Amino acid sequence: MQDAAQRLKNLAEKLFGAELPVRLRAWDGSEAGPPDAPALVVRHRRALRRLLWKPGELGLARAWVAGDLDVEGDLYELLDALSDLIWERPEDERRGLAESLKDPSVRSAVAELVKLAGPFPPPAPPAEEMRRTGRLHRHTKGSDKKAISHHYDVGNDFYSLVLGPSMVYSCAYWESPDATLEDAQRDKLELVSRKLGLKPGMRLLDVGCGWGSMAIHAAREHGVTVVGVTLSQEQAAFARKRVADEGLTDRVEIRVQDYRDVRDGPYDAISSVGMAEHVGAERYLEYAQDLYALLKPGGRLLNHQIARRPQLDESAYSVDEFIDAYVFPDGELAPVGSTTGILERAGFEVRDIEAIREHYALTLRQWVRNLEARWPEAQRLVSPGRARIWRLYMAACALSFERNRIGVNQILAVRTPDAGASGMPLRARTWN
Repeated sequence: MQDAAQRLKNLAEKLFGAELPVRLRAWDGSEAGPPDAPALVVRHRRALRRLLWKPGELGLARAWVAGDLDVEGDLYELLDALSDLIWERPEDERRGLAESLKDPSVRSAVAELVKLAGPFPPPAPPAEEMRRTGRLHRHTKGSDKKAISHHYDVGNDFYSLVLGPSMVYSCAYWESPDATLEDAQRDKLELVSRKLGLKPGMRLLDVGCGWGSMAIHAAREHGVTVVGVTLSQEQAAFARKRVADEGLTDRVEIRVQDYRDVRDGPYDAISSVGMAEHVGAERYLEYAQDLYALLKPGGRLLNHQIARRPQLDESAYSVDEFIDAYVFPDGELAPVGSTTGILERAGFEVRDIEAIREHYALTLRQWVRNLEARWPEAQRLVSPGRARIWRLYMAACALSFERNRIGVNQILAVRTPDAGASGMPLRARTWN
């Protein structure tokens, strides 16, 4: 009988209809596949049980988070190779499971896999998985607070390790790939400030203020008064301490508050950086309308948001299972055209769109380097499973930005007065 790795390789190639481009190492020590390729390590037969009971991305995610699957070698190279095999192949070259099972040899291999997987039932999902009671009430204030807490309230020390001193959890703005992460994040904060035209005496609302970096930069460098809102208790406590340490408590207020509950407008400017992905398609017009109402006439909104590629059938869009269960519960991506259309429906005049997806790939690769450089400490700060989640999702997202599967855009919009004077300069992008 063949060893476990060879049997798994044969089955995978029958299911995919193509040669497996990575090496496989099984729990029995056996290996199969190209010797110079990165290895997908199946550490325990539990991984197969997870996949048999939950085929697809969620089963793979559970096996990864639990440590039943691992990678030896370059993680990016392995993900890229599997992407070519699974996600990036033309539709007519893919072989679905149902079609594959018509092949008697594949049915026989699956039956063998069931034996190989070991005793059933399958293991319980890892503790890090977001537990669901149904999806009927997404993006209520309560469900959003729970989702934000799942992602952000995992420990400020862990985020400090990953993000570095800037404590900015969104795409940096790189002058060159050789710049430091801290310089690139500072340049991003300054770019947002300049696009908003911040000047001393103005009021800024920072929606989804994170650990306070944008609020502090705007108050310290541009003399504005800032209200930052977040749903994360841990973020707010950290941000308030930073504000106090900077001596800015008279100019920066950090609130634990839903943006829908902000009632003390009007503001001269609003920054929303990396927050709108949490809003949800069914709530996005409400989001745009709320921010429009909070701006004074002539006020500017800077909406910094990840976007996906449009689909021919938009109703077929579904949220990534791994991201939804382990990273950003209820997060949704929209094409940039849909976002600008909704902003315009809410009353905004869209004045500038800057696509910066390559910048996010550089940012994510630096976050992965930070995480890997202090891997044992990261596992102690959260859990081995959660550290594995962050490593996989950041590496996979870096590749998605590089391959143009997703992008990120800064949309500058104005609440233009009825008389039509936007207050924008005649020549665009003077902030550069």
